[in-house]
This record gives sequence, structure tokens and C-alpha cells, in this order.
Amino acid sequence: MITWNNLDTIAAYKELQKVAPVNLAETMTGENGADRVKKYNVPMAAGLAYNYAAKQVDDDTLNALAKLAEEMQLSEKFEALYNGEVINTGEKRMVLHHMTRGQLGEAVVADGVDKRSFYVDQQEKIAELANKVHNGQITNGAGEKFTTVVQIGIGGSDLGPRAMYLALENWAKVNHTFKMEAKFISNVDPDDAAAVLNTIDVAHSLFVLVSKSGTTLETLTNESFVKDALKNAGLDPSKHMIAVTSETSPLAKSDDYLAAFFMDDYIGGRFSSTSGVGGAVLSLAFGPEVFAQFLEGAAEEDKLAKNKDVFSNPAMLDALIGVYERNVLGYQSTVVLPYSQALSRFPAHLQQLDMESNGKSVNRFGEPVTYLTGPAIFGEPGTNGQHSFYQLLHQGTDIIPLQFVGFKNSQMGRDVVIQDSTSQQKLCANVVAQIVAFACGKDDENRNKNFEGGRPSSIIIGDQLTPQALGALLSHFENKVMYQGFVWNINSFDQEGVQLGKVLAKKVLAHDTDGALKAYSDLLHI
Repeated sequence: MITWNNLDTIAAYKELQKVAPVNLAETMTGENGADRVKKYNVPMAAGLAYNYAAKQVDDDTLNALAKLAEEMQLSEKFEALYNGEVINTGEKRMVLHHMTRGQLGEAVVADGVDKRSFYVDQQEKIAELANKVHNGQITNGAGEKFTTVVQIGIGGSDLGPRAMYLALENWAKVNHTFKMEAKFISNVDPDDAAAVLNTIDVAHSLFVLVSKSGTTLETLTNESFVKDALKNAGLDPSKHMIAVTSETSPLAKSDDYLAAFFMDDYIGGRFSSTSGVGGAVLSLAFGPEVFAQFLEGAAEEDKLAKNKDVFSNPAMLDALIGVYERNVLGYQSTVVLPYSQALSRFPAHLQQLDMESNGKSVNRFGEPVTYLTGPAIFGEPGTNGQHSFYQLLHQGTDIIPLQFVGFKNSQMGRDVVIQDSTSQQKLCANVVAQIVAFACGKDDENRNKNFEGGRPSSIIIGDQLTPQALGALLSHFENKVMYQGFVWNINSFDQEGVQLGKVLAKKVLAHDTDGALKAYSDLLHI
């Protein structure tokens, strides 16, 4: 029987707090460091590996974390989730995003349908439309092919799909699977939509409107913006738009769209990249086969996340080490540093995934917790970040754990040898140097040039950023966030914290204001 208990009531957590901290600078110096790099390495899906040698853990820490995982019933809770139990207690919903890429356990029936079959059916319908667009069976009003796809959505309907598109854009071009350029409109700021519209040929553009409810203010505003542009160009908007929405939304059976594809309430926006939310734009941009490969990588990594042995379960291990850093060592933030330009927006996606999921101060039952929960997440691709905020990471007063991502080979295969090494070798040399510099530091009599070290990091290493590797990477972080939510006994699958601002914004637009709300409205001439 599963029990849901607060972290501070768990015996293994009290034991974890008594474990002696690891001196990272000592353990990562010389042959000790070399041994750790070999020892603390866990295989992931799609040829990736999670290496945590530069984390402040040793066998004592890890054994205590394994006990914590067992006492908190992490594997059992994941099993309950993928078998369709109501894990999202705030909204009284199941959590089924894993099912968009595979069946991990029992068949789950909801709304009168088998959910795995439902998700596969939507993927097949999206693939059929994408193929018809690519081969010219679906065209614009003049019978000409669409060359650009534009996604209109916000939050999880934008951040994940945008990050995934950018991650695979160059790979697809080199591997001859690039079908259509993709653009994204998200912000209600009119400059966002206007800037995108100024860079495309609307006559040859297909727009994907993504809104589960069909009532999202920013998305519907941007849809009107786009429809206006289409009409001004003498085009019929209904010939240029498809919808990704729920079956009960006002968009579902509207004549305003060429087609509608469906999602449901069991997949939160930030977990929706492997659903139709990401599937439509990625299938149109790269072809359904590439999207299927992306799903395969995620499904393979999901299977690893089922492993009850924490030392063979990279997502659970990463999550537990993060809990140790947050709740025992007291670190406030985590920085994500992909040494791959293709992952330039991946940290922004993880920022939403993590902070919207685990930015909670009450437990699953609405009771305040007395311990720290989700950290602040930020990041940029290397080596750009090295010339930006690494100063604080190396010598600032806060210790901020780091999560690196690196690949042995570039996506495009184009490189040049300068000073006896290629650009890719220089990139990889930088990430290796940073891991050791953060861990070991450097003594200097000049305090301004002294590096204390002891700054923990992990790295996920792969051969190349392919669709399968990207899927595995996405799954890893989704499951990490899930496991941390289980440990903190919070509901990682609702987001009430974003609702209050929406309510007040509607009051402002209706001129139903007083006090500070009215005063600020007046300042901005609303």
C-alpha cells in the first residue's frame, strides 16, 4: 500500500542529514577523481550516460539516498502514476504524458477510451496530415505547397515544442529530413506576432493554434492577429490554420480550421512535447518519422525510470542527489548548461518544467511544508555562459549545482582545425575544464584569483544530439522532476500559482479595478 508522507517524517531523511559532507575538491583531485569518473556513471537510453562523479556524494550518501527512495516508495508511486491512479490531486486527474510514447504498465481507460490508443490515433492523424502537406495533397488556396509552419501557443504549448524544434533543426537539414521551417508566436506583446509575420510569406504558411481549453487569452489574441494578417493578404484563414485542442473546446469542431487534433486533461502543458502539442509542429517541420524517433528515445528512457534499483535509474538518482543538495546542503538554485547550441532553448523549457511543477509550499493535501522544495532553474548554452554568469558560479557567495550536457560530435559535421584542434574539440575541452575547475578550484595567494572549488556538477554525455537522444534527454528531466515531487510530497502536476495573475488581468481589461490595481492600470494607460 502506498503512503504519502512529508519528507521530514521519513527516517531515511534523518539518516541522510547525519551523513558527513563530501570534500569535493579532495575527492576529485588526482587518481581519486579519475576513479570517481569511471565509478559514478549510469547508462541512459539512446547512448547517453549520466555521470555524477563531480557531485558531493560518496557511498555513504548514496546508500542513504537509496534508503530514502525505498522508504518514500518512489518506484511504487511511479507505477501508480503510469497505471492510471489519480496522482494530480489538486485537479483530481490522472497523469498520462508517458503514455504518449509507450505503454509502461496496465491499460488505462478514461473518458470511455483506451488512452494509449487515443494518443496513437492522434499521432497517426497528425502524421497523415503532415504527409499530405509535404506531398502537396493539402495546399493553400492557390494550390501551392506550404513552406512554413507557425505554432501559436504559450507556456507549455510554446517552450517545449520550440526547444525541441531548435534542437533538431540542423540535424534534420544535414540528414535530409527538413520539410518546413517552423516559427513560434507566444507572447501577447504585439511585437512578437508582428516580428514573426514580417519574416514569413503568409500565403505559404500553415498556422498551428494550440490551446487545450480553446480560451487562452494570449493564444486567441495572437490567433486574431494572424487571421487579420491573412485577411489583409486576401487569404482565407480557414485554409491556413489547424488546431490542437481538447475534444470539448470551442475549437474542436470549428469550420475555422483545416483540421483539429486532440489532447486531454491528463497531460500538463509542460509535459506535452511528446503529445500532439509537439507532434503537429515537429511532424510538419521534420516529417512524422523523425517525431517517431523522438518518441522512441523518450519511451526507452521511461523504461529505465521504472528500475527499482536507484543506481540503474538515472532519473531517480539525479532527483535524489538534487533533493540532497536542496534539503541537506541548502543550495537554492540549479543551473543547466548544455554545451550544444542546438539546445539553446532547452534550459528555458526546463525552467518551466521544474519551477511550475515543484514550486509549491503545500503538500499533496494542501498542508504547508516546513522544508525547501523546488530550486530556481536557469541556464544558457556553453561556452556563451562562460563569458556571462560563470563568474558568480565560480566565485560567488552562493554554491549553485550545475547540470552539464555535452556531445562528442556536432550535429552538422562541419568543422575546421585551428591551433591543432577542431571547434568541437574546443567545445568539449571547455566543458571538461569547467567540471574540474568547479570541483577542485585553485589556490592563489591573491584572494581575487583564488577558486575555492567544491562546486558540484553532473553531466549527461552523448555521441550526438539525434531525435532519439533528445527524446531520452527530455524524458530524463521530466522523470527527475516527477521523482523530486514525490520526495517532497507535493503535487507536481497542477499550477495554481499562474492563475491569480490571469484573474486580475481580466479585471484590469474590464476596468473593474480599485486601489493599487487601478493606480498601476492608470500608469500604463489601460
